[in-house]
Amino acid sequence: MGKVAVGAAVVCAAAVCAAAALVVRHRMRSSGKWARAMAIVKEFEEKCGTPLGKLRQVADAMTVEMHAGLASEGGSKLKMLISYVDNLPTGNEKGLFYALDLGGTNFRVLRVQLGGQGKHIINQEFDEVAIPRHLMTGSSHELFDFIAAALAKFVATESEGFHPAPGRQRELGFTFSFPVRQLSISSGTLIKWTKGFDIEDAVGQDVVGELTKAMDKIGLDMRVSALVNDTIGTLAGGRYCNQDVIAGVILGTGTNAAYVERAHAIPKWHDLLPKSGEMVINMEWGNFRSSHLPLTEYDQALDDDSLNPGEQIFEKIISGMYLGDIVRRVLCRMAEEAAFFGDTVPPKLRIPLILRTPDMSAMHHDKSSDLRVVGSKLKDVLEISNTSLKMRKVVVELCDIVASRGARLSAAGILGILKKLGRDTIRDGEKQKSVIGIDGGLYEHYTEFRTCLESTLKELLGKEVAENIVIEHSNDGSGAGAALLAASHSQYVGVEES
Repeated sequence: MGKVAVGAAVVCAAAVCAAAALVVRHRMRSSGKWARAMAIVKEFEEKCGTPLGKLRQVADAMTVEMHAGLASEGGSKLKMLISYVDNLPTGNEKGLFYALDLGGTNFRVLRVQLGGQGKHIINQEFDEVAIPRHLMTGSSHELFDFIAAALAKFVATESEGFHPAPGRQRELGFTFSFPVRQLSISSGTLIKWTKGFDIEDAVGQDVVGELTKAMDKIGLDMRVSALVNDTIGTLAGGRYCNQDVIAGVILGTGTNAAYVERAHAIPKWHDLLPKSGEMVINMEWGNFRSSHLPLTEYDQALDDDSLNPGEQIFEKIISGMYLGDIVRRVLCRMAEEAAFFGDTVPPKLRIPLILRTPDMSAMHHDKSSDLRVVGSKLKDVLEISNTSLKMRKVVVELCDIVASRGARLSAAGILGILKKLGRDTIRDGEKQKSVIGIDGGLYEHYTEFRTCLESTLKELLGKEVAENIVIEHSNDGSGAGAALLAASHSQYVGVEES
């Protein structure tokens, strides 16, 4: 019996040792995988680095490209488009003005009653209309006839609070968010359609002319007095409320900037200088690129997979369309190379653009002790369940790396504009206030992004200069901003209301 007992004990001991060895091997393998995952995060963080020195190089490069784009057409990656907006709102505009905002599968019609000096917008109403899918690929006259009919219907509902001046034509600001070759403040030819539209006979046509024909056809007496984009509308809306506004920036699904330039500083402008001496420039800054931008292999892969490879590089690292997808791409690499989510790669993690920036923002702002929002987003969006707190913390860290890089580079872009205008320093003790109006869902709703942008700009400027630079939220540039530009470019400017 003794020998049997000893033999049994030896077998048990061997089994225990084998099991222990398996556990140790598993732990070593797990710790090896974890170490690999952390190495991927660390390498990504280093490549996304935006120390102040690098940001200043980006700002300087932005300023250089601005000069080049103003000197000649095609002279820079920045288009620096002349907008023909040479009269921004002053706050003294008075009367009833309309706006039409066409930029996607819906369009908005809007009216504002302006009260004149000190009274600003007294009343405002809008309506949103869905465009039937067949009209997005039909003919030009079908689309514009549909829009004109909706506009006429909206005009017919003018209520007590809206009073067009007797004997005056109604005037409209037209926000047209597609690539246009601007010919004047109230005309521009369509270069190409985007966003699912494909109406061949409209390409090369003056979009204001097409809308005017459609309005005339149904007897709607309305003049388009300004053709603008949403960025210039943001600048106009900001200037209407604050005469110190010098630039407008959109940080939303996409990104762009517009600013007020001295007309004599635009070498490619060959017409007479405007009376105001100023001209609004639409930078199209999403297309900015520089060797100083901290790009990673994930950004390269995103660009390769995009509809416009090699274009809009700045936009692809700072705007809401792409930030969530950069996080997804890093997580996918971690899943593939370090089994971060287990032995198989979650299928949903391979789908481009599935992780939207609002989801990323919700995870980044999760303040719960167990990061339950992160857990639920991973489960609901990517179908990844049973994540540990340690894993969730890594996801939050990735969100922080991507958002911080985008916010800090946005601040560098703004510094580039301030440098171009000579407002990045205090000259001869003169303290000139400069206000930047910013709009867009990314800026408005992603608090960590907004806070980081604002603190980075202060860091870059230094305490003394930063006291004179203000960032303000400028709301609804594509709607109210367009109506305000219709007012400042009205055919009745300088004519007293009867």
